[in-house]
Amino acid sequence: MEELVIRDAEVVDGGGGASYRADVVVDGGRIVSIVQEAAAAGCQRPKARRELDAEGLVLAPGFIDMHAHSDLALLRDPDHSAKAAQGVTLEVIGQDGLSYAPVDDRTLAEVRRAITGWNGSGDDIDFDWRTVGEYLDRLDRGIAVNAAYLIPQGTVRALAVGWEDREATPDELDRMRRLVAEGLEQGAVGLSSGLTYTPGMYAGDAELTELCRVVASYGGYYCPHHRSYGAGALQAYEEMVALTREAGCALHLAHATMNFGVNEGRAPELLSLLDKALAEGADISLDTYPYTPGCTTLVAMLPSWASEGGPEAILARLADDGTAERIRHHMEVIGADGCHGVPIEWDTIEISGVSDPDLVDHVGRTVQQSADARGEAPWVTARRLLLQDRLGSTILQHVGHEENVRTIMRHRVHTGGSDGILQGTKPHPRAYGTFPHYLGHYVRELGVLSLEECVAHLTSRPAARLRLPDRGLVREGHRADLVLFDPRTVAAGSTFEEPRRLPTGIPYVLVDGRFVMEDGRRTDVLAGRAVRRTTR
Repeated sequence: MEELVIRDAEVVDGGGGASYRADVVVDGGRIVSIVQEAAAAGCQRPKARRELDAEGLVLAPGFIDMHAHSDLALLRDPDHSAKAAQGVTLEVIGQDGLSYAPVDDRTLAEVRRAITGWNGSGDDIDFDWRTVGEYLDRLDRGIAVNAAYLIPQGTVRALAVGWEDREATPDELDRMRRLVAEGLEQGAVGLSSGLTYTPGMYAGDAELTELCRVVASYGGYYCPHHRSYGAGALQAYEEMVALTREAGCALHLAHATMNFGVNEGRAPELLSLLDKALAEGADISLDTYPYTPGCTTLVAMLPSWASEGGPEAILARLADDGTAERIRHHMEVIGADGCHGVPIEWDTIEISGVSDPDLVDHVGRTVQQSADARGEAPWVTARRLLLQDRLGSTILQHVGHEENVRTIMRHRVHTGGSDGILQGTKPHPRAYGTFPHYLGHYVRELGVLSLEECVAHLTSRPAARLRLPDRGLVREGHRADLVLFDPRTVAAGSTFEEPRRLPTGIPYVLVDGRFVMEDGRRTDVLAGRAVRRTTR
């Protein structure tokens, strides 16, 4: 007898079509049968060792978070309710060009310092891996939800070239090609970049094109955080489209927003650009989070020249009064590339987390508010934070536009990604709320998407981008990564004031046919594993 039958569920199967009522039978981690309208037709109903009454609940494929920053959280926090409670059954990590494989000892130490604000210091982690394959093997020991990995181009450049702003030599480029190929052979699904973060930003288009050719040869995709989301955003999108078409590589645009005042109302221009490329045969998808503010680290706002050489070089420049004044002028007057070419507005930069507990009074305030409270210029406050917190401060950046958010999420190649940074006292609520916020706010309350459309955006579309033929749909033979939610009550619990509150209306989540959420509570099941690229 099979393990489980989910009885009388309203199945929204991820394909975008109309829902239907069915009994769904799960065994051995897979969906083994789907019996539609069994009760109404008087059919023999399937039996199993356990029966779950799903009356009033929607059964959908588990949600796929196409842009996650859980690289260490999956290892540090076996509970990981931040994602499991949302119905996420697969996260794509290794984002924005910086993560922890492939590395050597030196590069690992540098990367840990550089992205402390994203993932914490890692002092509580045993970094017993150096290659992509070894990291994936570590995940295979058991994690809360599944994870796929993108090779981080910035880390690869740090390993082969260093943190200097210069072209790679032919030998260095060859080494980067080999590192990317090895990572793909070991199971990575593609390559990410952070082209406003050091050292990835120092790569020119020719270098990136060569790496994308390698990715294309393995059937992977390129996922860039491109060179600007503010001034020059459309040109930055055009650059990525042209680059990947030249390389013959699939393109997935990370957190594809149009932010800052210069881009208000300009989402249709971005979609027109993408539609033209799609009509000409380009393979493009994108992800967004359903909120207006962004989230990153305070150090990311600095101009690229101030970040050359890595974390210690940044701190030395900040400590020098003359150089610090140059940095301020670049940020406040010219518009640093770290702030997407737009002069920084300190009243939009909210401190969301600090590494040094002595600085916690800054959390929840904008830099402008903290500066006003101290009777000083905002740059003085920001500089002190950067130095005393050793570059570990995270921020929310309130620069988005609701009409752009809604316009982009309607597009046919859109998928969902939380971009969830789990560090900090007051992280962005998207880390805990992205997927129920789509379903509750944008589907039920606003009607921006139908329920069937939205589920497809969060399931089958990302599975297709990841080339996972047995995930993302409720189909016989598919993996039993499933979520049951109440469409009348599903909602994000997280808010900007209380960002770690868990969602409501999602009582059951299964990974590999095992309950990781049951009756709205996290179980002790660790059914997640690394999801490796399997086809060339």
